[in-house]
Formats: sequence, C-alpha cells, structure tokens
Amino acid sequence: MNQKRQITFIINPISGNHSKDEIPKIIEARLDKDLFDYELRMTEYAGHAAEIAYECAEKGRDIVVAVGGDGTVNEVARSLTHSNTALGIIPCGSGNGLARHLCLPMDTKKSIDIINACKIEAFDYGVINGQPFFCTCGMGFDAFISLKFAEAGKRGPITYVENVLKEGLKYKPETYEVEDESGAKKYKAFLIACANASQYGNNAYIAPGATMKDGEMDVIIMEPFNALDAPQLAADLFMKTLGNNSKIKTFRAKNIHIHRKEPGAIHFDGDPMMMDTDIDVHIEHEGIKILTNPEAIEDASQPNFLLNAFSDFFNNINNVREDIERSGRRIQVINKVLLRKLQRL
Repeated sequence: MNQKRQITFIINPISGNHSKDEIPKIIEARLDKDLFDYELRMTEYAGHAAEIAYECAEKGRDIVVAVGGDGTVNEVARSLTHSNTALGIIPCGSGNGLARHLCLPMDTKKSIDIINACKIEAFDYGVINGQPFFCTCGMGFDAFISLKFAEAGKRGPITYVENVLKEGLKYKPETYEVEDESGAKKYKAFLIACANASQYGNNAYIAPGATMKDGEMDVIIMEPFNALDAPQLAADLFMKTLGNNSKIKTFRAKNIHIHRKEPGAIHFDGDPMMMDTDIDVHIEHEGIKILTNPEAIEDASQPNFLLNAFSDFFNNINNVREDIERSGRRIQVINKVLLRKLQRL
C-alpha cells in the first residue's frame, strides 16, 4: 500500500472577497483521505504564510496549499522554490492571476478535486532584485496602477479598467535603458512589465503568449498613449490582443537589467514596493512544483464575460469619435460609455 501524502492547507482568513469559514468543512468532506493526511494552518499576521510554508518544506511535507489571494499565493510559493514540496492553490482573491493562468477552477470544491488528482509539474518563476514573482512584475504605470488598485475601495475587473482609463493620461512616462542578452536599448515608456505567466489576474492578459515552461520572460514595453488609445489598450488587455497594439513592444529574455533615472515603485505579483534606479530581473527555470489541472492545458482560452461589452463598445466608437475629438472631455466621455456597459453585466 502506498504511503499517504502529507498536505498542509494555509488559510489566510482576511484575504479576498468572501469568508473562509466554510473551507475547513469542505476540505474535510471532499479531500481524499485514502491519499492524504492533512493539517490546517491559519495565518495570523503579514508574512506568516511564508513562514509556515518554509517550515513545511523543511519538514519535507509533500504539498502546501495556499488558500487566499495572489498575495498569499506569492508568500507560500516563494518559500517552496527549489524544494520537493509542491504548491497547491485554492483561489479566494480578487485577481487570482496564477490560478487563472494554470486554468485552475475558482470554485473551492472543484479546487479540491484538482488536489485529489495530484498532478504535479515543474514551472518557471521570476526574480526581481531578489524578490520572487510567479506571474508578473513591472515598473512605471504598471506599479502605479498596482498602488491605485490596492487603494481602491472595491476590487475586480471593472475597478481595474476604471483605474487604467482615469489615471493613464495623468501619468508621465519615463526613460528606461533596458539591457538583455542582445544588448541595450533606451525606451520612453509608460510601463515595463516582465511576465512569467500570461496575465495580471481577472483575465487581464498583459502577455497572452507567455508560458511558464520556456525558461524566458515576456518583456512588455508600453509606449506613451493619448486619450483615444486608452480604451483600446484596456480592451486589448481582456481580449488577449495586446501584442497587436501599436503602442506595445515585446521581446523575450532570460535576464534583463533596467536602469532608470530615479528610484520608484515596482510591483511583483501586484504587490507594490519601492526600489532603486537599477533593477535586475531573471527567470529560474522549472524552479517550483505546482499541482495542475489534468484536464486543461496551460493558459487555455477561457470565456470572458467582458469580451462582448468591449466588442460592442468598439463597434460603436466611430459614431462618437468625431464628437470626442472636438470635446475637451474626450476621455471622460469614453469612460462613461465603457463603464456603463460594464456595470450592466
């Protein structure tokens, strides 16, 4: 008889948008006890999830499951890198970027079914100035929006789009020198994002073609844009078409060095942090083991409830473009039309 796997569920009771009170009962009812011996651990303070996960890896436990949002997943995952302990995810956050990229279900019961299947694969992760990330990191407008999104009173895709539209034209682009294996180039950019996975979360695809298996990051450079570009950029995020936008430049690299004139904010998996003028980002190939969905491929196309709203909006944009261009409130008009459509969903 095969020995049971040892599994720890780390539950962050305050992350995400809904209560975790029922999760222990669901785990007890649904987890396959013939395959697993399990324990539950509740986080009590910031950074506690990372401490618990590191302890589990040191003890050689087979699986640690992060039950929470992207911040909890990052905390747990960074403590499991280059270990034999695999990461599991029960997504309970507002974005759930890594879970969505891996096509993991958002439903708790179905997430436990994935754990019962126990398919484990090795994936890449990224490092920015010593800080591990698993989906994306970035600077400029990218980090600025992370700050705005974190400060917002409500979460979700509508809030994200609203911040992009309202704040985009206020942000002043910076000049960056970006050096990779092929040499150095200067860019005037609103943001530079480095993507290990395809999306930020909420099915907002910053790098639609990114994979966590190739040992490279997708580097996305967004050039300055005007009032009429902003809604298209926001729409392209959700329609997996950002790479076709004329304001976007992309390339792939294993390592990059970025120099900027002033220190400023960066983000890693949505968490903002201040860093100096010189930034190094690299990929650790197959450095973390993760439980995956055996019935889905990485980053498979998923239905997006925003797609129809954006499509309808842009089918009608030419009808209002002339008026918008004459108006001193162009971006406000676009915002109102777009947000009204989103709010009717």
